[in-house]
Amino acid sequence: VQLVESGGGLVQLGGSLRLSCAASGFTFSSSAMSWARQVPGKGLEWVSGIYSDETTYYADSVRGRFLISRDNAKNTVYLQMNRLKPEDTAVYYCAIDQIGSSMTTIGWGQTFSSWGQGTQVTVSS
Repeated sequence: VQLVESGGGLVQLGGSLRLSCAASGFTFSSSAMSWARQVPGKGLEWVSGIYSDETTYYADSVRGRFLISRDNAKNTVYLQMNRLKPEDTAVYYCAIDQIGSSMTTIGWGQTFSSWGQGTQVTVSS
């Protein structure tokens, strides 16, 4: 299994970034995928998840600003981040989420079977 994130960088308050995660080594099209983030010294925070059928879920902190999507033909999951805030500064990881069937955000981000090396996002004020 390999997950490779890209697209991070430095952006000003209110700006946008698009993260990508290229996946290989597993059946991507049937896997639930998540984005999570971590600030040094703090725990991992689940950000967003997407089922194989493209149903999406978001943490309250990013709902309305971030958009998760996937391209099963390219084995890639994306995170479009808009109206960025300094508190969005973190290392962002994509992960295979072991979420079962859920119609809410409950359960997302609880168990990851694999995750990438992360990409740094820094939002300056």
